[in-house]
Amino acid sequence: MAEIVPLADAVSSLIEDGDTVAMEGFTHLIPHAAGHAVIRAGFRNLTAVRMTPDLIYDQLIGMGCVGRLVFSWGGNPGVGSLHRFRDAVENGWPRPMEIEERSHADLANAYVAGASGLPFGVIRGYAGSDLPAHNPLIKFIECPFTGERLAASPAVRPDVAVLHAQQADAKGNVMLWGISGVQKEVALASRRVIVTVEEIVDEFAPPANAVILPHWVVSAVCEEPGGARPSYALGYYRRDNTFYEAWDVIARSREAFTAWMERHVLGTEDFAGYERSVAAAAVAEGGAQA
Repeated sequence: MAEIVPLADAVSSLIEDGDTVAMEGFTHLIPHAAGHAVIRAGFRNLTAVRMTPDLIYDQLIGMGCVGRLVFSWGGNPGVGSLHRFRDAVENGWPRPMEIEERSHADLANAYVAGASGLPFGVIRGYAGSDLPAHNPLIKFIECPFTGERLAASPAVRPDVAVLHAQQADAKGNVMLWGISGVQKEVALASRRVIVTVEEIVDEFAPPANAVILPHWVVSAVCEEPGGARPSYALGYYRRDNTFYEAWDVIARSREAFTAWMERHVLGTEDFAGYERSVAAAAVAEGGAQA
């Protein structure tokens, strides 16, 4: 049953070192504030799962929180590589990191299998792909009804799901709308669920295609306005494209990355209140260096 608690309390009580943690949200509703709370708590050796690891996972990796990454695509959307992710894989900085790569369809289906209580998911994918040669967890089975060759891979059942949504009510029911991604499936597949929300309301007025997570599948609700920035929350604020461009400059060097994290995440100038001029200055500095 959901409790409405401060984010730091939710993270410290529901996550442990070594847990499998899935922070999902596709294009919008990416749980940046919750990710920063995980970094501030100093967790280590997490197995981090995300279909599309982008900026928040680059930060988690660069701060040494992640020992293993399960993913289906990684990058700075519309910009380029994740430099901290790449540094960890290629150079083991700040610590070595294992990777498990799957396809989008595979990982989405693995969440569905986990939510359904099944041991594995089955898809038609990977025909002509060399990914199975690099991921020994991808197996092939014969359909008992048609004889068709299908791909199978283990279900994903995270210890903790970390999500962001637009609203929750006083009972801890959560409502999100817009691009819903795999949030529902991740919540149902996970043992514990932390959801940050833009606001807590007296009652919902569900728009079209809204998803409501009932309070009995949610462990903790944390009111965190702006908790998805620099991604967007439909109906609340837009995506900060300037920052995505700036991150490419900030994350290229270990020194610049560490300084930014110490100032905006570990320091008193929290990321949720950062000034746009910081990002603009980083872009300008990168252009001058180029």
